Amino acid sequence: MVHLRPSYAGNIQHYEYVFPNDGLIYVYDMDNNFSLVKTLALPQTKNSNIKGVVANPATKVLYVSYGGDGGRYGTGALLKYDLITNMVIWNKNYTHGIDSMAITPDGSKIYMPVGETEKSSKEWKIVDTATGNDMGSFQGGLAPHNTVVSLAGTHVYMGGREDTTMYVRNIADGSLYKTIGPFIGTLRPFSVNKAETLVFTTHTGFLGFQVGSITNGTVLYTAKVNGFSSSSSFTTPSHGISLSPDEKEVYVIDTANSYVHVFDVSGLPSSAPKQIADIKLKGNFSGEEANCGTGWCGKIGWVQHSRDGRFVFVGNAGDVIDTRTRQLITTLPAMTNCRMMLEIDWQNGVPLASTPREGLGYGVTP
Repeated sequence: MVHLRPSYAGNIQHYEYVFPNDGLIYVYDMDNNFSLVKTLALPQTKNSNIKGVVANPATKVLYVSYGGDGGRYGTGALLKYDLITNMVIWNKNYTHGIDSMAITPDGSKIYMPVGETEKSSKEWKIVDTATGNDMGSFQGGLAPHNTVVSLAGTHVYMGGREDTTMYVRNIADGSLYKTIGPFIGTLRPFSVNKAETLVFTTHTGFLGFQVGSITNGTVLYTAKVNGFSSSSSFTTPSHGISLSPDEKEVYVIDTANSYVHVFDVSGLPSSAPKQIADIKLKGNFSGEEANCGTGWCGKIGWVQHSRDGRFVFVGNAGDVIDTRTRQLITTLPAMTNCRMMLEIDWQNGVPLASTPREGLGYGVTP
């Protein structure tokens, strides 16, 4: 594993932000033994079921979606939080559900799925971040759920909870850019490389992941986890996948066995992913997240790389993995009760860079 450092110099603080449903944000310092450096009050989200978090360093704000994800769980809300003043700028209640959204690099628009429980819908709302108002919509996969905006800010990737095809649209005009699939099962968490040639997807009922070609819209490889039972009390044993920033490895979760599995993907697209390590977790995925008041809150997991590739965070287990040694190095207590986390880096008192929830590929330099 090649550890990358972001292409900026100076005194940088690398912080992991964790969002359980107790009305607080927990901030951990990656450079100082993951000490808890602060907790921030966010009472609007207490007992609410947070469904998505995104940060935008350019505008120095954070957005949190919470509440109902459509259908029988009802409608939801989105709030805008000032990272400098630690104050809520606005809090918007919608007449539709919310879910795991994505933001454009300039911070002007959010693409908000109306929720995985909205099983007859394919709609992603386009949210004006200045006001929180809906300003249009895109059509994507059935039961809108997970979302990624490309690092270049040109495309939005939309994964439907009840769809085996991924839809990609041009942000500039909303036109359909690509469809990818069909995949082995309905879409769950996914990642995209920087060049937008490959997508790494997890699926309902499957232990492992698939690799899709964004270029031609086909499935290239199916990477099944070998040596482990795929039986699970959850419908998706691999509800979490992260592409390393240098795009050489994929970490995929295994809630059935409380593991994270590592695959070498450096030979793509010519050669298939190769399983190279299996990391036993201390945490487990039994029960539900505490303080969850809206909808279903089972501990189904998540995986996210730090922006420089040093660490992997395992949501709902709470474990942090050192990617150089592939050993567990600590547990973040707040992360045992949530799968909502992201990194925000600071310099001279202002946010400098961030990751989305998803571990995306950054190519050679993050």
